[in-house]
Amino acid sequence: MRLRALILFPLLAAVGSMAAHAAARPNVVFILCDDLGYGDVKCFNPEGKIATPQMDAIAARGMKFTDAHTSSSVCTPTRYGVMTGRYNWRSRLQNGVLGGLSPRLIEPGRLTVASFLKSEGYATACIGKWHLGMDWVKLPGKEVTTLGIESPDQVGNVDYDQPITNGPNSVGFDYYYGISASLDMVPYCFIENDRVTQSPSAMIKLPMNKGGKESWTREGPGAPGFDGAGVLPELTRRAVQYVETQAESKKPFFLYLPLASPHTPIMPSKEWQGRSGLNLYADFVMETDDAIGRVVAALKEKGIEENTLLIVTSDNGCSPSADYPTLTAKGHNPSAAWRGTKADIYEGGHRVPFLVQWPTVVKPGTSYAHPVCLVDLTATCADALGVKLPADAAEDSVSLLPALKGQDSAVREAVVHHSITGAFSIRQGSWKLELCPGSGGWSDPRPGKEDKSAPRQQLFDLAADPAETKNVQAEHPEVVERLSILLQKYVSEGRSTPGVKQPNTVEPDILRGTKALSAASKKQQRNAGA
Repeated sequence: MRLRALILFPLLAAVGSMAAHAAARPNVVFILCDDLGYGDVKCFNPEGKIATPQMDAIAARGMKFTDAHTSSSVCTPTRYGVMTGRYNWRSRLQNGVLGGLSPRLIEPGRLTVASFLKSEGYATACIGKWHLGMDWVKLPGKEVTTLGIESPDQVGNVDYDQPITNGPNSVGFDYYYGISASLDMVPYCFIENDRVTQSPSAMIKLPMNKGGKESWTREGPGAPGFDGAGVLPELTRRAVQYVETQAESKKPFFLYLPLASPHTPIMPSKEWQGRSGLNLYADFVMETDDAIGRVVAALKEKGIEENTLLIVTSDNGCSPSADYPTLTAKGHNPSAAWRGTKADIYEGGHRVPFLVQWPTVVKPGTSYAHPVCLVDLTATCADALGVKLPADAAEDSVSLLPALKGQDSAVREAVVHHSITGAFSIRQGSWKLELCPGSGGWSDPRPGKEDKSAPRQQLFDLAADPAETKNVQAEHPEVVERLSILLQKYVSEGRSTPGVKQPNTVEPDILRGTKALSAASKKQQRNAGA
């Protein structure tokens, strides 16, 4: 009996430990809105005029991050960062975005947050807008643009009825359902795993509904009867269904839900049109908020809300397509107090709402005011599981777990931002250095339209000047120098977190640019001291 006990007790203890570990592993739900502005969510912008009760309720039940950022001010590069835990400019895509027919951007063999969680025993699903490329079968002798949106004469260069390779299923997702890119890009159809659900045999274009002027999406192949206004409800239904199914399985799961709203085409469902009293964009934000609430309700109804790490955020700032003039005339600014919009290096381009609900860890009604970045998802998940990431993975990802547990100090050394044209900025503390003379995007002064006599870089103290109105680079050459050297280090070492240096795969002109800026700031500092 004693021998049996000696054998049995350690075994039971091991099994009990494993069970406790399994029970502690949280489900992870990451909801990524598309072009949702910081000022569009009421709890981030009390002066805003759009009602967002569902996101406000998440803030009340969890934590609000008031200084959260995307790595890029446009969608494809931000999504690369979310998936890989790396800054987007470490990829082949140095500016702009992909199209709906572009090949896969994520490098073969690279760890993603999905493949990492899958290796840890998670069920993984992506439901929504992918926009990271997938390999369509091209017709003989035909090509599509590799690193950009396909041209109108290329939309028929693909055999849409053939299986797709190197899509979401190839980077760690067990299941995928959604659209290949933005809802204003071909093809206008749903994809399930590696096939279209209905052959895009019709030619389709959708109304953009931006600014009250008649305009249309790019015309191209679509499934007959495809309804742009039905995309958000369908993605929501699928997400809720996935939560319900996985709750019954008792297996931890990762749901990545990249919504296609409120991005153009601005197409709220008929029942939501007019609800905001502002414009169609505001209606679309309200419907998006409701969709998020439905997913959260499913978590609660299935009894898994307590042990689910839920994150709700946006892929960049609000687009000018929302019709800022109409909205601001009615008292609503989608960028709140921040300068700029989607595509810009200014705060309005990359500062986004970021909400976390995790009842077993996060105290309700709390907030965190230090900079974080969407690339931090991978390290946060690894830390939550107590697992160390490989040395060659998630090189720019920092765990947010200390912040979620109540640490009120910065978890990051700095954050690097990137605009649609490839302009850089680096933020450390309250200092933000922008390596361009203007917006680097769509706001004035636009690239090529700046004052020729303006300094080639901008330095702002966000604590004293959150609206980025006064360039103080001439007064603080030492800050320019320090941030330039730090950015140069991040580029040359292939990572911004402690660890083994990685091969530098960035375009050489980026590194030359930081070196040139460093040299210029040294000269300026010498002159200032003369």
